Amino acid sequence: MKKPCNILLSLMQLNIGGAETHVVELAKELSRRGHTVIVASNGGVYTQELAQAGIKHYIVPLQNKNPFNVLKAFKTLRKIIIDEKIDIVHSHARIPSFILGKLRLFMKFPFVTTAHWVFTTKYGLKYITDWGQKTIAVSEDIKTYLMVNYKIPESDIKVTINGIDTDKFSPDTDTSDVMQSFNLSEDDNIIVYVSRLDESRSLVAKQLIELIPELNETIENLKLVIVGGGDDYENICSLSSAVNEKLQKKSIILTGARTDINKFAALGRVFVGVSRAALEAMASAKPTIIAGNEGYIGLFNKDKLKEAVDTNFCCRGCEVSSAKLLKRDILAVFAMSENERKALGMFGRELIKSDYSVAKMTDDTVEVYESVLK
Repeated sequence: MKKPCNILLSLMQLNIGGAETHVVELAKELSRRGHTVIVASNGGVYTQELAQAGIKHYIVPLQNKNPFNVLKAFKTLRKIIIDEKIDIVHSHARIPSFILGKLRLFMKFPFVTTAHWVFTTKYGLKYITDWGQKTIAVSEDIKTYLMVNYKIPESDIKVTINGIDTDKFSPDTDTSDVMQSFNLSEDDNIIVYVSRLDESRSLVAKQLIELIPELNETIENLKLVIVGGGDDYENICSLSSAVNEKLQKKSIILTGARTDINKFAALGRVFVGVSRAALEAMASAKPTIIAGNEGYIGLFNKDKLKEAVDTNFCCRGCEVSSAKLLKRDILAVFAMSENERKALGMFGRELIKSDYSVAKMTDDTVEVYESVLK
């Protein structure tokens, strides 16, 4: 864009999650490029990071379909667009996109959406979804989903990536404070798992917890660090406590929701996770096992590159994750020499630096903005 624009980014909330981090990184990079960025959501832990970057955030009840909240959000968003003289609106979730789509009928603002995930089209939900004038998809399989399920023309979809800040996520990250906080030492063999711990996403966390007694027999000073919070957190706590009690030591550590994910990404010998969390671990030069509720890709290397890229590192359509598969790949990492682990980690980091930068993600987004502003 040749001149600075006022851009509104909307999403449901700003708690821990891949879409939320995507929006925060996009907002900061757009701001660095001279644009005025406004963010609207129901709030969350990342509002502080936006404030530190000088980005204004409005609390708007976009987190659910409650009719009272929808009406209030409609009125509040209308006021924001007028008061902030918004040039372009960019929505990042189904509920905000639906509300803004209705609002656009009256206000005619340029409107872009991003699809971060695939949603059910059952129960009429297909018909309350608005994908804007142009849609950004974070992977090729999501692009296909949009074309098949919503009949969006291919020409109206732009595929981008989840941009990662490789200065923030780096093998040189100082982890001393979190190691001290959780009584970890340099001698510990740490497995790190990062995810929102909702019931729909916590399968791999449970499989790792199940594995710890068995892995403990062959891996000395083994620690599993689980980072995240969600509606299944209490259940995960109970399962972890039972294993720790059985082993008579604290082998499993739960941190709860955190915003300093870069420190945990750089912490362990091996990382387990999907999507943006996996990319952040790779940027931190950690051997990464890609596993989640939607499937299992396994230990990331050159042979797994196409499968990982095609599914946006989310494993959609891959084989189902299991404790057996996790055990195989975790033991494979710990059987490597230090040089082999470093080489595998650096392969991931170089891939992120070349193909998954925040700058590239923002370039793709600006290209779409320009097309609707015309």
